Amino acid sequence: MRKHLTNAGYGVLDYVSYPAAMLLVAPVVLHRLGAAEYGLWMIAAAVISAGGIIASGFCDASIQRIAHLRGIGDVSLMVHTVQSMLALNIVLGLILAIATWTAAPYAAAHIAVSQLMTPSECVISLRVAGAAILIRAIESVAVGAQRAFELYRGTVEISTAMRLVTVGSAAVLALLHQRTVSILIMTAAVLALGTYLQFSRLSGLMGNARLLPVFHPDETRFLFRQGFFVWLQALGGVVFGQFDRILLGVSLGALAVTPYSLCVQFAHPIYGLTASGLNFLFPYFSHRATSLSSAGLMRTFVKALLSNVALVLCGAGLLLVFGNRLIRVWAGPVVAQSAADILPPIVIGSALMGLSVTGIYAMQALGEFRSVALITLAGRVAMLLLMIELLRHNGLQGLALSRLCYGSIALLVYLPLMRRLSLGAKNSISGSSQTIPVAAREGSLP
Repeated sequence: MRKHLTNAGYGVLDYVSYPAAMLLVAPVVLHRLGAAEYGLWMIAAAVISAGGIIASGFCDASIQRIAHLRGIGDVSLMVHTVQSMLALNIVLGLILAIATWTAAPYAAAHIAVSQLMTPSECVISLRVAGAAILIRAIESVAVGAQRAFELYRGTVEISTAMRLVTVGSAAVLALLHQRTVSILIMTAAVLALGTYLQFSRLSGLMGNARLLPVFHPDETRFLFRQGFFVWLQALGGVVFGQFDRILLGVSLGALAVTPYSLCVQFAHPIYGLTASGLNFLFPYFSHRATSLSSAGLMRTFVKALLSNVALVLCGAGLLLVFGNRLIRVWAGPVVAQSAADILPPIVIGSALMGLSVTGIYAMQALGEFRSVALITLAGRVAMLLLMIELLRHNGLQGLALSRLCYGSIALLVYLPLMRRLSLGAKNSISGSSQTIPVAAREGSLP
């Protein structure tokens, strides 16, 4: 239990360290460099974040695979999995880096509308961000593999330290009147150092194996078959994650976006912190799926679900009671008044999403990546269609209500999960995952 609580704590630290540090540093950069340079930094950071998520979308499949191989004691295949995952992420990272490099001049023409920055500065900043996407994609392989060993402390300590150095160096460079390009070059350098440290730790866990990118055919096919739906889910999250604010701005103007965005920012940690804090469940379930009986899996699942419910209820309850007061302090009484009616449905929608966390991790640990992805994408499409209709008829309130739809559909993940557990997850997993050729031939893995 102590190990799981430690992993949960480090998962939360991994989630909150970067946004908290960014919040502290923002006034320094704004004051020293101005709003235009700060905006360029935020755009580049968003490019790195979105590109890194898309490029590393297959990594959950490698976590499940490595955790399963730990359960059966196959070390050599674990090395092959990491090498194949590394090769796959490098290809994806290179594609996104090249795309960012190519699109940079076109994007810069729209970004550099202020006389306070030049198009060339925007181009260089975006191209450095593209290089950072590749580094982030490589780093995610080492981070995911260590989590498959249920070792969170070391990887989170490294990533948190690198994030603090990145944000701290941005503040120092701003105080020295260095511009965004210098900040981003430092960011890429620190990311590279962190990646080296992560792989050094991972190599030690795997008997100092040489972790070079190699496409091992069987492992690559397995990762692609399992991970494609996770990658599709990650892509959908990046695309749909910002669409509601774009739609709102186009329909009702920029002023309406402020209260809605603040409500979403305050409510999202209900899901984000729950997912981070319970992230250890994914490798935990994956490792034990081959050794526990169906009844044992069910007992473990119920305990995890109860913890999930407790976390969500605490977060949602606090926001429903104090959320509007926090918005009033943060943004003033006018914005708080506009947010008063839309905060409750947004909070409840995020809470429903938070309640799906245990089900998602359990399904992925059982190899049901396709089912999870289809349910998630169905929820996003339903939310998109509903938000267009409700926004037209009910305005801002309608857009907030559409998030309830998304959260409700996310809970459907428990239907196939309960069916799997009731049919006997142990036999299903052990029969489908021991050898890849059998799984591929019989179609027992998605």
